[in-house]
Amino acid sequence: MPPDEEFQMQQAIEAAKQKIIELGKKMLQAGLVAGTWGNISALVREAGLVVITPSGMDYTCLQATDMVVLDLQGRPVEGQRRPSSEAPLHLAIYQARPDVGGIVHTHSEVATAFAVVRQPIPPVVEDAAMLVGGAVEVARYALPGTPELARQVVEALAQRSAVLMANHGLVGVGRSVEEAFTVCQVVEKCAKIYAWACTIGQPAVLPEQDVLMLSRLYRSAYGQPAK
Repeated sequence: MPPDEEFQMQQAIEAAKQKIIELGKKMLQAGLVAGTWGNISALVREAGLVVITPSGMDYTCLQATDMVVLDLQGRPVEGQRRPSSEAPLHLAIYQARPDVGGIVHTHSEVATAFAVVRQPIPPVVEDAAMLVGGAVEVARYALPGTPELARQVVEALAQRSAVLMANHGLVGVGRSVEEAFTVCQVVEKCAKIYAWACTIGQPAVLPEQDVLMLSRLYRSAYGQPAK
């Protein structure tokens, strides 16, 4: 690899580490996780490498040197720490979904309540419809960190941007790790709204064709054009 390309690749890896550190603190502050649970990864596409949080470390104390870099087969490339125990899950999603550039796994309370009763979260608000592209389905239960869990999550996720892991928590994916984090925030908000609405009356779920249209609009026309 030419020196300039190698330098750019390393810069991209370091930028991914810093972004994950920032989002880890935000995830903890937002109450989307407690303690050291949950995990975050970012794909450095030009290098074919994944930067992922280490296992069982305090988000408030993470440094760039704590991050672990893996190739898409799970082989360690950089870092001295043990990677998150859910690394196989992250890698399986990246392998199945070429559009995904970041993954965030949270244990937010209301979304996890739906995972515990194994009930999908339907698209009842437009921002959730835009970001998720449908209901947040529940993957069949499997022990954490196992290939079976990874298979079940990939299957239940399909082409959407969020999935619940039965009795476990939420996984959000996005074109970037920032978008994956936003997905988790919006799904938790949608879960709260749906749960509250169920105590008032019968929630109206957005029609499937409208959800698909909203999702397409979000991906093609939402926000500002790149300069």
